[in-house]
Amino acid sequence: MKILEFAFIAYPVTDIARARAFYEDVLGLTCTTALTTSDSFEYEIGPHTLLIGSHPKLKPSSDGPCLALEVEDFDKAIAHLKKHNVTFLGEPWQSPICRGAFLLDPDGNKIGIHKRNARP
Repeated sequence: MKILEFAFIAYPVTDIARARAFYEDVLGLTCTTALTTSDSFEYEIGPHTLLIGSHPKLKPSSDGPCLALEVEDFDKAIAHLKKHNVTFLGEPWQSPICRGAFLLDPDGNKIGIHKRNARP
């Protein structure tokens, strides 16, 4: 078996309207697919897809996957998220590769905000 890329990442949510408000109004994503057979919505981010949805077999958990979003301006992104009273998991950090921070969506799912360092 050869894995080529991930097809999508899914975050289960408990309140679809609240989740959509967070992902669309706070993070600025645009819904690309609304699945009429369930309370699920997809957002295309580059070549990847993020799905948020409500399903009885999936429960939100801060121990689940973590989607990292590359941002254009790290400091502006952090200021924007703080303005919206987003919960951060600690302070932003710096590594030799990038700057980053982890935060929680309204259901406790982890999201990373990421900015690669300029290449020398």
